[in-house]
Amino acid sequence: MSIVNSIFDDMQKNKLNIHLIAMGGSVMHALALALKTQGHTITGSDDQFFDPSKSALKNAGILPEQTGWDPDKITNSLNMVILGMHAQKDNPELLKAQELNVPVYSFPEFIYQQSQNKQRIVIAGSHGKTTITSMIMHVLKYHKKSFDYVVGADVKGFESRIRLSDAPMIVIEGDEYLSSRIDATPKMLRYQHHIGVVSGIAWDHINVFKTEKEYIDQFKQFANATPKAGTIAYNQEDTIANEIGSQEREDVVRLPFNALPAKVKNGTTYLETSDGEIALKVFGKHNLINMAAAKEVVSRFSINDNEFYEAIASFELPSLRLQTLIKKDGLTVYRDYAHAPSKVKATVNAVTEHENNREVTAILELHTYSSLNKAFLPHYKGSLDGAGKAIVFFDPEAIALKKLEPISEKDVLDAFGNSKIKVVNSAEALSNELKNANTSNATILLMSSGNFGGLDLKSLFI
Repeated sequence: MSIVNSIFDDMQKNKLNIHLIAMGGSVMHALALALKTQGHTITGSDDQFFDPSKSALKNAGILPEQTGWDPDKITNSLNMVILGMHAQKDNPELLKAQELNVPVYSFPEFIYQQSQNKQRIVIAGSHGKTTITSMIMHVLKYHKKSFDYVVGADVKGFESRIRLSDAPMIVIEGDEYLSSRIDATPKMLRYQHHIGVVSGIAWDHINVFKTEKEYIDQFKQFANATPKAGTIAYNQEDTIANEIGSQEREDVVRLPFNALPAKVKNGTTYLETSDGEIALKVFGKHNLINMAAAKEVVSRFSINDNEFYEAIASFELPSLRLQTLIKKDGLTVYRDYAHAPSKVKATVNAVTEHENNREVTAILELHTYSSLNKAFLPHYKGSLDGAGKAIVFFDPEAIALKKLEPISEKDVLDAFGNSKIKVVNSAEALSNELKNANTSNATILLMSSGNFGGLDLKSLFI
């Protein structure tokens, strides 16, 4: 028996000592909590902890007394170390673990080892991963299927973002980003799926994938890794995803999907089915595409169309996915995680259609490495054109921290190709814009993977 198999067999029988480097992240802290629940002794570290992960770790009794890295925490008493993406190659705790030959696993390596004997469903793509994963989780739970999961957001009806048990299958949100600083393999490839989904592909993470071709190649590898008797589902409405997914592969089932047919009446989206209309709690074409992906996946587990429609009617989007932040006195404020160009455009169009073409003011924060890169900015061309008014916010300090070339208001306006856009580069200026915004019979859409310079968004509209 290999050492790896021995360690993970021991996890089923015994309680282990496990240390997590870079434990403060949204998924890493969820893993720490899941392992603590299983009864293992958990320690960890990070150079920063923020809520909600900070409070969750504290309540579980595993928040470190001090922030920062401490190689003295790494001893031969540890059964393994799990390495988060935030930790660099020269992290002192990582170096100590390597020196002592303590087994080190990246997050996806660990999840794979924990699920070797399960059927693995991995949701990949540039956008829609979290929503598709949570839709599948919702439907499986509704129909009382036993499964584990890894998802990148809080999903209604589920206590945590990670569940690891003796269930026969696991649903995994498969990110294309690096597994760790010492493993450049995309996470989605490490999970070794049986059923894979490609939701759509639009170049992102240019700090890692320097060209669009290099980025697309990761998804080709993902699809080609589908094993014999496996399944690949793909978005037929996305040109690149369709090209990759539709290729013939020996003994692999292909499941193309398109947006489910629907109509909008009085602000509610209804699925159009052979048995009539089904009212939904979500809206937007991109979510109808996400729903189609979930429908194809669960069909592999003997859930028929009518059973899917029955379950999906009660589905609500996970945290920060078109979340209604405020709805009162004629004002509706949405908060969404959208940050990549294709998702920004889809979200703006979805909200505009849902609001019956009432004028939408869209506010986008440029926060990621890609979005703050002057060379990448032109990919946002036209993405905010569907909004009646638009504001683009960026923080020059964030650009400096990422060691990128400064960008100007003109750079943003030229890139977006919309002279009506208002550009602001401080949280104070953004706050003033929002405070002075017309909130009478208004719809405001806030989009960012960040936090808008730490502004208390709700208080700005009260």
